[in-house]
Amino acid sequence: MYRVTLPTLGFFEAWRDAARRLLTHAVPPDQVEWGRGEDTSLFPADPLPEADGLHAATTTKEFLSLAKTALCHTGTEAPTLLYQALHRHQTNRRALANPADPIARKLSVLQKAVRRDIHKMHAFVRFRELPSEGQRRSFGAWFEPDHLILETGTPFFAKRFADMDWMIATPQGVARFEDGTHTFHPPAARPDLPEDAAEALWGTYFANIFNPARLHLQAMRSEMPLKYWKNLPETDLIPGMLADAEARVEKMRAAMPTEVPTHAERILSRLPQPSVPDLPNTMEEARAAAMHCKRCGLCEAATQTVWGRGHAQAKLMIVGEQPGDAEDLAGKPFVGPAGQLLTDLMDEAEVVDSWMTNAVKHFKFRPTGKRRMHQNPNRHEIDHCRWWLDLERRFVKPTLTVALGGSAAYALTGNDAPLKPRRGKIETAHDGGAVLVTWHPSYILRLDGPAAATARAELLDDLAAAADVIRADLSRPPTASSHV
Repeated sequence: MYRVTLPTLGFFEAWRDAARRLLTHAVPPDQVEWGRGEDTSLFPADPLPEADGLHAATTTKEFLSLAKTALCHTGTEAPTLLYQALHRHQTNRRALANPADPIARKLSVLQKAVRRDIHKMHAFVRFRELPSEGQRRSFGAWFEPDHLILETGTPFFAKRFADMDWMIATPQGVARFEDGTHTFHPPAARPDLPEDAAEALWGTYFANIFNPARLHLQAMRSEMPLKYWKNLPETDLIPGMLADAEARVEKMRAAMPTEVPTHAERILSRLPQPSVPDLPNTMEEARAAAMHCKRCGLCEAATQTVWGRGHAQAKLMIVGEQPGDAEDLAGKPFVGPAGQLLTDLMDEAEVVDSWMTNAVKHFKFRPTGKRRMHQNPNRHEIDHCRWWLDLERRFVKPTLTVALGGSAAYALTGNDAPLKPRRGKIETAHDGGAVLVTWHPSYILRLDGPAAATARAELLDDLAAAADVIRADLSRPPTASSHV
């Protein structure tokens, strides 16, 4: 059995060197006992080998970064867990990438706790100016971290305050930055820091930026735990500000303007006014206007606007998501692989007349080499393009609309809930029309085996149901009002 006792300062380098030495001698994790500080064990242990062994020991920068952070945790398990992970890393480099791995989970918890502590150090260290005989100003601070973050957390201050000398003392040790040199020293008694006149100025600033209308005590306690208050000069002001918060809010409300400032009209008159296009009177006018659409940024990369096609007075409207690569080049919807599948299913379902279009009229894609990879439109793009879809519905006046996929369903109904429980059901569109929600044919093309066959059958059933509604010439579907 080997025993490795890590020092209070320089513990990462000590762990790294010992772990490498042990790995090169193929020492398994259960034969190593790790500790910190002084060796208080009652039982003797084998001395570490004096030189590296014959076995290779490799790792990655990512693992070393994890180790450097996790070792700062004051718990006793970090060195052991890291050596277990490093030992396994020699034969399985992907184990730590698995979030379900027990060692990976534990190390992640340790790492997050240390990172949070470092963040608190950066936020709550308060320097006081010290007497200085040289040209550089000198400052000192006292901080009480939860973990051993002196060596990991203080380089931040070396970069931020490189033009001054400073000292940060903690119960675990002291960090000094003098003449551009960053050093670490054993712990010493808490320094007696002098009063700093700048603290009064800081208190004035803190009091003036305090917004009582945004007071949230729970969030305040979470972000500024009470343990740090005793070392923060501004905390003396907090009780008074909290007690006065409600009165200040009422005063702010009373001081709010009740009328538009007299100069507002002059300012607004100088701003460019958005032009409101005239509503087209026919489907052809709408199509022609859409060819010049710039309502969102998708028009910049797409080849052209892809307008709907079919029978402009059809009682059935079919709405997809957006044009694909083939549709963008052809200028017609549903001419690609998904469109061909839809056409085949419509033939099987005996759908005769329909108006086929998309919720978004331009192809959204990501260039990948010579290919253009489809990307789903976001809400902003769907909402902007709904203006054109509403125009199509105004001219077609469908009895029933089939929404293919989630984007089409959202564009028509405003409902972005998951599609699976909604499939095959009738919902109500923004304009009161009936909408039958179902799968998009491209979804079926992405599936394999039984799943694809099931989804295909479900889409076919939904199209057949839509055809039955139209053939029966129902003006009002059972669960929603007609658009006629």
